[in-house]
Amino acid sequence: MKTRILGPAGLTVSSLGLGCMGFSQAYGLADDDESVATVRRAIELGVTFLDTAMSYGRGHNEQLVGRAIAGRREHVVVATKFGIVRGEDGGVRVDGRPENVRGYCEASLARLGVEHIDLYYQHRVDPNIPIEETVGAMAELVDQGKVRYLGLSEASADELERAAAVHPISALQCEWSLWWREAEDDVVPAARRLGIGLVAYSPLGRGFLTGTVKTNEFSVDDFRRNDPRFVGTEFTRNQTIVEEVARLAVAHGVTPAQLTLAWLLGQGEDVVPIPGTRRRERLEENARAAMLELSPDDLDRLQTVAPRTAWAGDRQSFAAHGTVRTPA
Repeated sequence: MKTRILGPAGLTVSSLGLGCMGFSQAYGLADDDESVATVRRAIELGVTFLDTAMSYGRGHNEQLVGRAIAGRREHVVVATKFGIVRGEDGGVRVDGRPENVRGYCEASLARLGVEHIDLYYQHRVDPNIPIEETVGAMAELVDQGKVRYLGLSEASADELERAAAVHPISALQCEWSLWWREAEDDVVPAARRLGIGLVAYSPLGRGFLTGTVKTNEFSVDDFRRNDPRFVGTEFTRNQTIVEEVARLAVAHGVTPAQLTLAWLLGQGEDVVPIPGTRRRERLEENARAAMLELSPDDLDRLQTVAPRTAWAGDRQSFAAHGTVRTPA
């Protein structure tokens, strides 16, 4: 597995990471033992950039990742996030108060069973707290040796500028895939201007770009039931485009997932996709995408087959969650 560098401080990670959220929430029931086996297989394959958060399963996800990396700590780069707080009543709020940052970090360290966090993100910017204050508290964690590098998730271009003025920001995490490209308008250019690496979550369109989602009938605990892109005529229109992508993948002798991950990797050496999966066979399929190099003509062809303007439906706003704009 090749590596890439995120940010001005030189954080080196595998060119593909593993998004671990689905082990604990959002996509229906999961098997903890299979999840642990998937993480350990990822490490064997060189997919060593692991992404979790304190909010995923209200701490369950960090505990699960900690279990999986026990005895393997030196082989992985652990990224986790703070700031989305899920209550026992199901309520969700954002908390970026600087006086709480250290406590969140120490709780994550304990759940993960590690002495430091490699990459620590603010999961969502708190609209009630100046980002400079939150990042200032995060910077103190670096000084204390609890955290190595800092990141932001779903921040705006202006928020990136303001945060980077306080402390070097190594990574911006945002939803980015062939079917969701809003970040290209202003956030990606801002990150590149500041030298901030780009970590793309949901790079397979929440599974849609794999070509395996054939129906919009999901289990009651699958959040895609409420995503406008998976509903009604939008679902049908998007599936037509995915079928075109699948035909192009066949022509290349690869799967749709591999082709679309290769497209994202081809957007720049500063881009690291973190596809999530709960199954080892899907992990192995995704990992092979890192070896696929698309020519400029290939990239153009994908743009033609699946242009940005062709996709139907906006991504889920999660309005009930206030400033939590997406579930990742």
